[in-house]
Amino acid sequence: MATVIVYFTLLGRNQFHRSVDKNIFTWFPVAGLHVNFGLQLDQLSILMALFVTGVGGLIHLYSIGYMKGDSGFPRFFVYLNLFLLSMLVLVLADNFLFLFLGWEGVGYCSYGLVGFWFERNSAAVAAKKAFVSNRVGDFGFLLAIFLMFNHFGSLNFAVVLGHYQNGVATGLLAGHVGAISGGTATAISLLLLLGAAGKSAQGPLYMWLPDAMEGPTPVSALIHAATMVTAGVYLMCRAAPLLHYGHAAQWTVAIVGAFTALFAATIACAQDDIKRVLAYSTLSQLGYMFLAVGAGGETDGLFHTVTHAFFKALLFLAAGSVIHGMHDEQNMKKMGALRKYLPVTSVAFLIGWLAISGIPPFAGFWSKDDILDAAWHMNKGLWAVGAVTAGLTAYYMSRQVRLVFFGQARWKENAVSAGGHGSHGSASGGEDSGMHGDPHESPWVMRFPLVVLAFLAAVGGIINLPFKPFNTLDRWLGPIFPASIVPPIHVSTGTKVVLAVIVTGLCVLGLVAGLLAWGTAEHPALEPAVLRHGWYLDEALAATVSGPIEGGAEVLAYDVDAKGIDGLVNGVASAATRGGQVLRRLQTGYVRNYALGIGVGTIIVLFYVALRMGS
Repeated sequence: MATVIVYFTLLGRNQFHRSVDKNIFTWFPVAGLHVNFGLQLDQLSILMALFVTGVGGLIHLYSIGYMKGDSGFPRFFVYLNLFLLSMLVLVLADNFLFLFLGWEGVGYCSYGLVGFWFERNSAAVAAKKAFVSNRVGDFGFLLAIFLMFNHFGSLNFAVVLGHYQNGVATGLLAGHVGAISGGTATAISLLLLLGAAGKSAQGPLYMWLPDAMEGPTPVSALIHAATMVTAGVYLMCRAAPLLHYGHAAQWTVAIVGAFTALFAATIACAQDDIKRVLAYSTLSQLGYMFLAVGAGGETDGLFHTVTHAFFKALLFLAAGSVIHGMHDEQNMKKMGALRKYLPVTSVAFLIGWLAISGIPPFAGFWSKDDILDAAWHMNKGLWAVGAVTAGLTAYYMSRQVRLVFFGQARWKENAVSAGGHGSHGSASGGEDSGMHGDPHESPWVMRFPLVVLAFLAAVGGIINLPFKPFNTLDRWLGPIFPASIVPPIHVSTGTKVVLAVIVTGLCVLGLVAGLLAWGTAEHPALEPAVLRHGWYLDEALAATVSGPIEGGAEVLAYDVDAKGIDGLVNGVASAATRGGQVLRRLQTGYVRNYALGIGVGTIIVLFYVALRMGS
């Protein structure tokens, strides 16, 4: 409610006077480094805050029903609220260091929530994997912060990125030539990309996100839709003025995004876990967002971030409702025909399916189409990758829908006669799951968020339709991404229509292929091992870490460090100790011995002087 009030307050202002800075106190008053514990309310931060709190609130409501009876119920909500708080700090901060505090907060909360059921080894391992992967990205982010301070002498957005003063843009926002060198801008942007790739699971740092499914389903929805992974997209959009000066970085962002989108989509085609399919889907959709940012369509990327929050939260929560109704079963090939038993859940999931598949007029069609237009403007090859990915998305989501809600009721084959169902904590991973009676619909506290999100996934595209006056988001974010730093994307109306028809045709083709091909659950030819194992990259990384890297670390630790460096240091200490032991024997405490020493020394000195005089 507070965010909505702030939004309408800013809406009543002139578009170039919608940025409000509030310095709470000076955080770091150290020499030349003055960092404020301050907030910045502008069009971008309020957009993020609106869907973070809106979708996050619905997930909170859903969690009340989902986590009922779990022994860790209080701990779960402590983490969940801290997660949202950290995300709000991240998007409302007025400087990069304060943003980094929220950045680390969501990283910590993801660790606690992914490993929420830490009694299971798989959950504990997944939490550590997420934590370590994000540390790699954080290393890049910190280096970027150091470079910013070295160049600008400040970490405040207003100084580093520029701002509007009396309606006139200053700094990088003004697009002044020479404001920063291309090399410095590229270096900072690439380091920020490394940080964003860790949070948003792009490129080689994606591996933690599929394993994050070990946490409770509401956590998956929160991470994938409203927090954590969207933080990387926000960071790259906030740093758009820097990207403008680093053209190589823009290309890198676009290529990383396109690669991740296609790569993750291929893996999703061969997964059996209902949540794991959605996890790889998130990777793919995040790739679209990065593609948009790299192609100069920051607004398009944020548009897709919002619509994705609607339909991905819907899909995850609906999947949680399926798991709840199936008594903690997650294998789609042990489901089937659930539309008869879970009517509200099935309709909600179907709406999310059409939205993510890019079928008009659902929300995903409009935002994905805008991204592909931006990709076409930048490079036709990037557009082709995005178009193929759109077809694959429709295919693997149709496969999921067919296996879960249609076909034969395969769960009857696995049903057991005992009544009741296990807790989410013990069976969520599928180890102890088993059917106990017919599937059942979730309670209304879980179904109500599905209804709201289904509505938003269906009509959410109206916030930025490609014609006036419905291009609300373009006009709202206009001052954040002015033409001076984000040149307009020129694609003719006729070309846009042709591209939309082609991509929609690919989506419909993928949708039909998925529905027709998966009438039965077993199709080994459509599920090659290389896709089921994620192109074996996870295994390759594990083998590399446990092989050469672990071996090299042991050599460094036990040979170079322990025997070499420590041996040298300890050797100096031992020599000093032995020398002291020898020298202290001269300290007898007897005056006669000291007098004898003085006398002998005097004789030696006199003898030496006599020899020198004689020569």
